[in-house]
Amino acid sequence: MKDWSVQRSAFAPILALGLFGMMIGGALAGIAGDKLGRKVALTGSVLLFGIMTIAISMVSSLTALGVIRFIAGLGLGGALPNAAALASEFVPKRHRPFAVTLTIVCIPLGGTLAGSVAIQILPTLGWRTLFLIGGILPVATAVLLLALLPESPRFLAQRRERWSELAKILKRTGHSVPPAAQFTDVHEQTRGSIGTLFTPEFRRDTVALWGSFFSCLLAVYLGLNWVPSMLTGAGLSPTVGSAGITAFNMGGVVGAIFGALAFARLGSKPTMLTMSAGAILGAFILRGMVIAPESDTGPIIAMLGITGGLINAVQTTMYALAAQVYPTVVRATGVGSAMSIGRSGAILSSYTGSWALGVGGTSLFFLLIGASMTVCFIALALIRRHISGDAHLKTAIRAKTETL
Repeated sequence: MKDWSVQRSAFAPILALGLFGMMIGGALAGIAGDKLGRKVALTGSVLLFGIMTIAISMVSSLTALGVIRFIAGLGLGGALPNAAALASEFVPKRHRPFAVTLTIVCIPLGGTLAGSVAIQILPTLGWRTLFLIGGILPVATAVLLLALLPESPRFLAQRRERWSELAKILKRTGHSVPPAAQFTDVHEQTRGSIGTLFTPEFRRDTVALWGSFFSCLLAVYLGLNWVPSMLTGAGLSPTVGSAGITAFNMGGVVGAIFGALAFARLGSKPTMLTMSAGAILGAFILRGMVIAPESDTGPIIAMLGITGGLINAVQTTMYALAAQVYPTVVRATGVGSAMSIGRSGAILSSYTGSWALGVGGTSLFFLLIGASMTVCFIALALIRRHISGDAHLKTAIRAKTETL
């Protein structure tokens, strides 16, 4: 805004283009992951958004920025469903929620790192250097993925022509594999397509997942896109703006890890509904706080950390829930389609955030976040195939034993 002397509203279409790219990328790469393999789709996605982020550091116009952000969004959106599917398929079913959450929690962790780096780089080296660093790191990561990351064993087990590759992976992990071994996934043998998501078995959960992803990502990206601008627009310093978005993301790292642990004990439904309710309460507390140049920034940053933490915790654990709902053959497609619908909520945040801040200031902005999380709460409550916790499992086993 300062470098090009443009208003905040001029960046709303730019943010929307990047998120629109993420929506398309999530759908296309999810299908590609189910057809070509998680490793191919994931590595290609990471390489694409890395190269495009480097290119952003060289642009000089809003038009060029918008085009490159759209292409970068294709890679950003494509990486997430395949990362979630791959993580879930490397571990036994009982460990899927925690494995997926630990993978997806790196989203707010990366946001925390970006905010911390921005505090140091923006005042001295500027935004171009920040994007350059942000692009070099994923390109280096893509090279490491090509060299070190194996393909999903569950994915390979369903493709006879790749059994030799699966045998090599199993041998590397200490398993004894006979020369003429044949493989099958005894838990998930059915074939599926995107139409599988709307069979009677999955239809209600698919629609409810889409609703929860849409509303939660609307709330997440209202924070990610507009919290720094909201704070600086209220007269606070850019350093406070960076600190606010860092707190918003860092709370999500802590919240997601504790949420995953609560999954194992209590199950996903009570855990996610409690976190959603906490996020709603936090948004309404922030709505009542005075955010102005003379305000004490400590409580504001703290509440952004708590509220953002709960919102991000719901979002990151939502991937674990989605991975649990669908079988291997449509897992990346199922997660990817939910994410793509969610990205439409993120795209909407580009315009609704600017509108809310322009019309009603911080009060309307946080009211919008609270309303979004209320919709998310309702959608999560409607999902049937939630993850059962150990406590519920033990109770069910005990009840069954007593009945017998």
